[in-house]
Amino acid sequence: MAKKKSTAKSTSKTAQSAPQEETLGFQAEVSRLLHIVANALYSNKEIFLRELISNASDACDRLRYAALTQPALTGGDADFQVVLACDSKARTLSVTDNGIGMNRGDLVENLGTIARSGTAAFVQQLEQKAVGSNLIGQFGVGFYAAFMVADTVEVTSRKAGETQGWRWTSVGKGEFTVAASDDAPARGTRIVLHLKKGEDEFLDAARLRRIVKTYSDHVAIPVILHSRDKNGADKDETLNAASAIWTRPKSEISDEAYTEFYHHAAHAFDDPWLRLHFKAEGVLDYTGLLFIPSSKPFDLFHPERQHGVKLYVKRVFISDNCDELVPAYLRFLRGVIDTEDLPLNISREVLQHNPMLAKIRKAVTKRVLGELEKRAKDLADDYNKFWQTFGAVLKEGLYEDGEQRKTLLGLARFASTKGDGLVSLAEYVARMPAGQEAIYYLSGDDAAALRRSPHLEGFAAKGVEVLLLSDPVDEFWIPSVTEFEGRRFKSVTRGATELGKIGAAPDADAGDKTGKPAPAPGLDALVAFAKLTLKDQIKDVRLSERLTDSAVCLVADEGDMDMHLERLLKQHRQLDQTAKRVLEINPGHPMIRRLADRLAEGGDATVAGGPVEEAARLLLDQARILEGEALPDPAAFGRRLALLVERGLAPG
Repeated sequence: MAKKKSTAKSTSKTAQSAPQEETLGFQAEVSRLLHIVANALYSNKEIFLRELISNASDACDRLRYAALTQPALTGGDADFQVVLACDSKARTLSVTDNGIGMNRGDLVENLGTIARSGTAAFVQQLEQKAVGSNLIGQFGVGFYAAFMVADTVEVTSRKAGETQGWRWTSVGKGEFTVAASDDAPARGTRIVLHLKKGEDEFLDAARLRRIVKTYSDHVAIPVILHSRDKNGADKDETLNAASAIWTRPKSEISDEAYTEFYHHAAHAFDDPWLRLHFKAEGVLDYTGLLFIPSSKPFDLFHPERQHGVKLYVKRVFISDNCDELVPAYLRFLRGVIDTEDLPLNISREVLQHNPMLAKIRKAVTKRVLGELEKRAKDLADDYNKFWQTFGAVLKEGLYEDGEQRKTLLGLARFASTKGDGLVSLAEYVARMPAGQEAIYYLSGDDAAALRRSPHLEGFAAKGVEVLLLSDPVDEFWIPSVTEFEGRRFKSVTRGATELGKIGAAPDADAGDKTGKPAPAPGLDALVAFAKLTLKDQIKDVRLSERLTDSAVCLVADEGDMDMHLERLLKQHRQLDQTAKRVLEINPGHPMIRRLADRLAEGGDATVAGGPVEEAARLLLDQARILEGEALPDPAAFGRRLALLVERGLAPG
């Protein structure tokens, strides 16, 4: 998790060895988030308890792992549990765990900031949604759900292995206080919610039983309700099954139980799009319970590219940050892998180079991709929804995983010029017209804008389908893949089009707009004149096969970098200089033919600064605008355009 500097300011004097109480300010995004949460972001407020129990369970998992190498951390108490307790008179509900605990720094970092990339953008999303949205679950900030039902939240905690306890308190309105505490649990964390008026239902034992059974039955440690009977004697009641759900037979697990485990494991609120529950036996024994979300996690494109699959060994949590467990291009996966074949005390360093994990990774990848293939075949529309959510990530595997490249190419879906749906490469190849040898594509930032590109005109006239690639990753996998079923990938903005080899358009009334027009007098001279005029700004000028309606366009030469990739690299300062373009002119366009005629007439048309030269420079600027590029001299463009309009309006 990325570190962020606290925006807090202390109201106390400089802290000594035993710091006094300090009042600190929430990070700006947290303050905005708390405002949203306090105004009933969730449609069902009871969700807060699920989030607090999930966090408590995670804290116990982390201590169990740490105690493998530092047994003293548990202090002889390895019976992990979460305890709920109500105080009707004080109107408080407490959630206590004996997990890893937090010290002062942890409290400030974990509860005062959301130290994750994209936080500001996600909060802005939340603010634009109607009350009742469940977006918050995508961002791992479920603790703040407590403020839906509480006007004050107190957290007292003592970190395992430390002697000093700490208290964190907030009313959820911009500030929180942190102070040393002698009242903290011996180890772990106690969260006390001072309930708002009207939230007394969460003091009712029967209500708490239903909530835990509904949302937290899968939690692998006991969730205990502590109460007193009529005689004042203590009474403890375990509310959940307290067993690892992935170890149970599928027949004993309901869809609702699977969904709630997904919510717990992923800290999510959407329903999973797909689940895989499997057990592998043989050379390696391991169990997996994996989910594909139905909505996009907020950190899907974080540079660290971390997945959401936790590694367990013999039901003991080991790591939620094991890069070797699943490939980065499957990082949308959530769930657990539990193996019997790794030692319990395995270190994170050893995990990075463990051959057993490499085998598990390979098998899990194959299993997930195989399940996606089934969905793509049997439920095409449903699969297309998955692809629109996670396709850009899955495409990373095309250049990272050569072993699975063929499978990934089969799974890939693309927008194209044939309608608004998605097309597979197999479908594209099957409907290629006679004479077409390449798979044509056009890349850019927006598929809708790509459909308006002049580069597509000749292809549309010939009935040639063009893939519209609008994901940044597209520019990087194509050079690695180069071809599909013997058909090479070719950008419509680079080199010659080869449209002349392709048959006429399939529509009888479409005609062949790309047939060469009758040569206009002076056309060759116009090309030569434009080359001479624009020689410092372009690489070449040539007649175009790809244009039918537009007068001009810019293309990259055959051996040059694709123009969109060049723009991307330049935007990210990975490229200092760009290659000169080729200016293509449409020999059938009325304006081009008129310029050729005017050039053939001679006179003032051919002189420096004459109308043909000015028109040639205007054409280059027009081509730049069509490509979405900035003009090098907007003032000169405006002057030339005004002059051209003036001449056009002059009395004949």
